[in-house]
Amino acid sequence: MANRTITLSQQAPVAINDETWPLIAEGRYARDTRNGTPLPQYEYDSHSIRVRQHADGRAIVYGILRGATAWTGTEGVKAGELLEAGEDIVHFIRQVGAYCGLSEHAISACIADLPAVELL
Repeated sequence: MANRTITLSQQAPVAINDETWPLIAEGRYARDTRNGTPLPQYEYDSHSIRVRQHADGRAIVYGILRGATAWTGTEGVKAGELLEAGEDIVHFIRQVGAYCGLSEHAISACIADLPAVELL
């Protein structure tokens, strides 16, 4: 039973269940104030990138740039990659982020939000 459809880059979207594909990392950025005054959502671009991972190790990295076209001239973009177990998630966070034109802040925040690698 799918409850989310994710746009992938250069392939058909995938439908997943949030329970079997939990969110493991996320980065967001929106310059939603001007001189300390909150802006209405239609006046600013919103950047987000997320990573979901299945128990079998596969992962999905996907990004969304919601452009405030009338105000900023930015077009919206969605992209994503389906990774096999063991693939370099950080590489694909950077790749999807670049494709979508996401801010370095959102990309770095997502990488920092990944589960820690245990060093022995």
